[in-house]
Amino acid sequence: MAPVFGRRLRRGAVTTAVAAAAVAALAASQAPGVTDVPRDERTGASGSTPPPEDSATGNSPYYTDLPPLKTPVPPTGAPTGSDEKTDAGLPATVLDAYKKAEASLATSKPGCKLPWELLAAIGQVESGQARGGRVDANGTTNARILGPVLNGDGFAKITDTDGGAYDGDKTHDRAVGPMQFIPSTWDTWAQDGNADGKKDPNNIYDAALAAGSYLCASDRDLSVEAELHKAILSYNHSTDYLNTVLSWLEHFRKGTHEIPDGTGDLPGDRSDGNGPGASPSPTLTPTPPASGSPSPKPPKSGDDKPSKPSKPSKPGHGSGSPTTPPSGGDGGTGTPKPPSPTDRVASLKDAGTGKLTATAGDAFAERVEVRAQSTSGAGVAKAKVKFTIVGDTDARFPGGATSVTVTTSASGKATAPALKSGEKTGDFKVRATVVGRSLPGLAYTATVTARQADALARTSDKALTCAPGGEFADQVEVKATYKGKAADRVAATATMIKSAADATANDKGPYFKGADGKPVRTLKALKTDANGVLKLPKMYADDAAGTYLLRVTTEGGATLTVELKVAAPAA
Repeated sequence: MAPVFGRRLRRGAVTTAVAAAAVAALAASQAPGVTDVPRDERTGASGSTPPPEDSATGNSPYYTDLPPLKTPVPPTGAPTGSDEKTDAGLPATVLDAYKKAEASLATSKPGCKLPWELLAAIGQVESGQARGGRVDANGTTNARILGPVLNGDGFAKITDTDGGAYDGDKTHDRAVGPMQFIPSTWDTWAQDGNADGKKDPNNIYDAALAAGSYLCASDRDLSVEAELHKAILSYNHSTDYLNTVLSWLEHFRKGTHEIPDGTGDLPGDRSDGNGPGASPSPTLTPTPPASGSPSPKPPKSGDDKPSKPSKPSKPGHGSGSPTTPPSGGDGGTGTPKPPSPTDRVASLKDAGTGKLTATAGDAFAERVEVRAQSTSGAGVAKAKVKFTIVGDTDARFPGGATSVTVTTSASGKATAPALKSGEKTGDFKVRATVVGRSLPGLAYTATVTARQADALARTSDKALTCAPGGEFADQVEVKATYKGKAADRVAATATMIKSAADATANDKGPYFKGADGKPVRTLKALKTDANGVLKLPKMYADDAAGTYLLRVTTEGGATLTVELKVAAPAA
């Protein structure tokens, strides 16, 4: 049997060159293309942080432990002794959540082709599978899992977006839950994976389905390698992160098994340099109950205090995450800290939103625009405004999202992304609210109208004639246009009318045949094709000779009358 090198590559025990050799070995034996990252998807040095919007986690630290790898010659100095059977085991509830998320997305987004093993790979590096499966019967973690404070000191800097509702921090954000979503991303992609009426980032069913939806954004096909890489990099924009996730993905694809909840091994090493045994953050006990929307009140101060070190520690050293400054102050100097942008918002006002209308399948020309104001009426910059689609509609924001969070500009304005309508017609609402505040929101009515045509024309000028009791040799074909362009998928009706002045259906003359073979003189629920063309079924004539009229009408008022002649052929 070939030698096996261990699953931990400790930064203190293994050099960077050895870690690179390990990843290269993984790429060669397990995951082709693991290290082949497109140039424009690679990040710079660890001190260079992309904008928070570029990742689901705010580029928080992650576990760097690699799966067991069989290789003829393990890298010199690499630790050995990994238990492959243990590493391939997944806690029962966590495994069930991943598989349910895969099944759900196979129905809602079949083109994505999300494998549950990808969720397992990300769950491994983000939280060690919810800290070894330490979850209750409903899938909620026994203690909250929080990433380090994203205060810019060694990590991305993300000012608080949720009023501490998810992470207990009213100053900065922290990644939350087993899939480590930052609050603003969770607000956009939150899901109810276990159908309990709640969307809780601390619940593995909810978090796994949200992670899958996030990875499937922008109509990605994850069976395509380039699309898979983009999806993983969107979660945490780091080449090392991509390599680590791909290694675990390949490992889980080779087979895994179920183990009891709470018995999984915890990873040891983190990307920020913390040593063995370090968790991604202090855990808070217990996990607060979830509700349909986050509570505006953060946890009590006694719930989330990490032990206070005698001296401030630098991020990336030690066994925990950076400590949070005392609430309500500037870290102990006694000087009150200024109110956050969220706290300064007193009201939300319309900022000139126009009428929201669109034809089915088209983008809305207008966008919702609002302004966050202080009590004096001044615009509040850097506040978070959430735009949510409400109602029975298939209209969506870019990427298929039903809600998005936007940061206000220097003048306090926030503009929602362009809406695109689906095929459902009618009204729905777009609601704007301030994230982290219980302030009255604004609701805008949006209307989707049916596809229309303003002109109809035959595609041929050939006369349509038939002998009594016979069959017309040619079928009627028309093309619908709207403002000079082809009108695709427009509803149409075709009727054999009595006369130009009487549009009621005739009871004699030409007819279509129904499914039962009987004469039918009105056809409804017709639609033009992608090129605006509509071809009617074959027509037949009874024994009544004469000149008759066929009228075709469309949604939008386009009308075309076609002459049909029933006469005996000339001698």
